[in-house]
This record gives sequence, structure tokens and C-alpha cells, in this order.
Amino acid sequence: MIANIITFDDLQTFKQDFLEELIAVLEQRQTTPARKWLKSHEVRRLLTISPNTLQNLRERGDLPYTKIGGVIYYDYDDIKKMLDHHKTITNIPDKPGVPISRSTSTRSRS
Repeated sequence: MIANIITFDDLQTFKQDFLEELIAVLEQRQTTPARKWLKSHEVRRLLTISPNTLQNLRERGDLPYTKIGGVIYYDYDDIKKMLDHHKTITNIPDKPGVPISRSTSTRSRS
């Protein structure tokens, strides 16, 4: 039987690789909820909005939802899509103090 000798450097390398992978998993976990479907109170806490604002997002059709019984559920991917859809890109103007902003949204607001 062939014996493999593990050196201190091998253990250090293993430790470093393990820590990097663990940190990557934890960082991803912090930015993504543990579940795909979130309840209203979870969405309000995630977006730091009031119940009325969440209701307005539903009524305007900005945020799709599923209602089962009396409980409303939101797909986390739909929340991300809504945020990306309303993202604003600000350009640096030629003259200081004059912001130029253009929205990436193609919908007209009335």
C-alpha cells in the first residue's frame, strides 16, 4: 500500500482553499434569500417599504404576485427583475452641479 505524506504546506493550502469557498457561499447566501417565494412582510423588510407601497407595486403591475388563500407570495426573481427594470443610470455632466439622468425603463409613466 502506498502512503501519501501530507505536509504542513498541504494543510495550509487546503485551509486557504476551503476558507475561500466558504466565504463565497456565505456571501451568496447574504444576497439571496433562503427561499424562492417570499411573503409580503419579507418583501417589505427586504425593500424597506411600507405596506401601502407594496400594494401600489402590485396594483400597478410592477411586481407580480401569487395569492393562495389570504397569503400573497412574491417570487424573488420577479423582485430582482423589477429593481433592474427601474434602475436609473446617471451620467457625469460636462458642467458641475447639473445632473443628467436617464431611466432605462421603456414604460411611460402617467
